Amino acid sequence: MPTKASAGPAVKKSSRSPTSQSRRNRSPGRPISAYHAHVYYDPEKTRSQAENLRQCVAAAFPDAKLGRWHDELVGPHTRSMYQIAFPSRLLASFVPWLMLNRDGLTILLHPETGDDYRDHTAHACWFGAALPLRVEVLRKDAIR
Repeated sequence: MPTKASAGPAVKKSSRSPTSQSRRNRSPGRPISAYHAHVYYDPEKTRSQAENLRQCVAAAFPDAKLGRWHDELVGPHTRSMYQIAFPSRLLASFVPWLMLNRDGLTILLHPETGDDYRDHTAHACWFGAALPLRVEVLRKDAIR
């Protein structure tokens, strides 16, 4: 009686589903409440680009909240910046728009989970070159 030819080496199936693996990598009990995008600029060289981006964000995403201009360094940030806070429901539309319209500005995007340290480090992503942060000023109450 003919036997079936093997389709290749046997693959061991994991007992963990992709969902359980991704849950394991998240901080339990810290849901994402919103997102922040920090737009960095040089007050003398790129402020006009930052102003233009700010105006475009206000027009295209009225639910996004534009923070104050910080020409002086504030918090963990090592460059002048302003913050854009936006609700989770805008993530899928705002982030691609921001990627395409940042006009060469560096932007730090991070979730708001209540853990400032991890949000600005492990949970963050950069558009443009990553900048150093003064993370020692952030709360270090991360769940490890």
